[in-house]
Amino acid sequence: MNKQLHFTQEQVTKILEEIAKEKDGFNKVLKYSLEAMMRAEREIHNESYSDVSNGYRWRKVFGQGEQLKLEVPRSRYEQFYPYLLAVIKDQEQEARELAFSLYGSGLTTAQVGEVFDQIYGRKYSTTHVSRMFDFAREEVKDWLSRPLETYYPIIIIDATFIATRRVDHVSKEAYYTILGVKSDRTREVLAVVNFPQESATAWASVFKELRQRGVSHIDLVISDGLASIEEAVASQYSGVSHQLCVVHLERNILKNIKKRDKADVIEDLKDVFRTSDSTDSPKKGWNRWISFIEKYKVKYPVLNNMKEERYKLYFTYLKYDFRIRSMLYTTNWIERLNRDYKRTTKMRGALPNPDATLLLLGYVAMNKKAYLRKVPKLNYDKSFKWEE
Repeated sequence: MNKQLHFTQEQVTKILEEIAKEKDGFNKVLKYSLEAMMRAEREIHNESYSDVSNGYRWRKVFGQGEQLKLEVPRSRYEQFYPYLLAVIKDQEQEARELAFSLYGSGLTTAQVGEVFDQIYGRKYSTTHVSRMFDFAREEVKDWLSRPLETYYPIIIIDATFIATRRVDHVSKEAYYTILGVKSDRTREVLAVVNFPQESATAWASVFKELRQRGVSHIDLVISDGLASIEEAVASQYSGVSHQLCVVHLERNILKNIKKRDKADVIEDLKDVFRTSDSTDSPKKGWNRWISFIEKYKVKYPVLNNMKEERYKLYFTYLKYDFRIRSMLYTTNWIERLNRDYKRTTKMRGALPNPDATLLLLGYVAMNKKAYLRKVPKLNYDKSFKWEE
């Protein structure tokens, strides 16, 4: 005849304290406690639903510095599901989110695995860590295809170059961020895109997708001198003003200037691309540009190619309120985000493929909190439809 032992609360506490003092004792107490809770829950279930116990199944959970293997009670009619397992499921989701948060902060998959080994006592391979990112892939994919506002006063486009593997070779590829300024003067990343080869057709498809996602009106696009970008914008949004990035142009010019002339050229470029003169205009700016070219064209013939009509797009900013021109003649609003991209990717060498790169950049972009702050002074210019 079996006899059950009955302990007082004080005796149970003493036993647990002694077990906890042993090596790995805390995890033993945790395992015993969780299993006892689930067994007690099954007893209540059996009484309430006339069910019958039917052994156990195994389930792994995170303990202190290692994984625990729990005996999870089953019932004959498979109607019993311990409430505790819902908590364990949340724990697994938190672990996946932690893994990708570490990855998105700059750690490699191997380093994430090492951190999890220290926390949970289990070695995670790079493949296992990568599989944990499945939830993040869907989350970033959904975010990058989310519905957008109908109106963006300003859209900025800029690229960052990241080493990316394609089949049997690695090359630096351009990944373009499209940043929108909303009518409440906050900003949000609308898209992150990559083309094996830049073309008018590729850019047209990008703006077509923006329209499909809800964007029906844009006032101003600011970009580098991307090939056929104006035509691509016009294919979906007629009447949009376009500003080409002055900072990129100045960098390209200075690459061709001899050291002894650089200081003078820099000063002249500052005068050409003024920002604080309230009486200035695109026509006056263009005239200064032509004078600049005439001054240096003999010594630097490459400047002669910069009289084309397209170069007038570097002076669009001069038709706006002089108090905001310094914000409109460059793509610098994306520069800080590009630095965040670089910080996240620099420890990895070449990323395995474009999809992996877009996943990482999308994650960084969607968590850019600085863009939630309103940009000051923009509402000085009433040609944009700002919210009051």
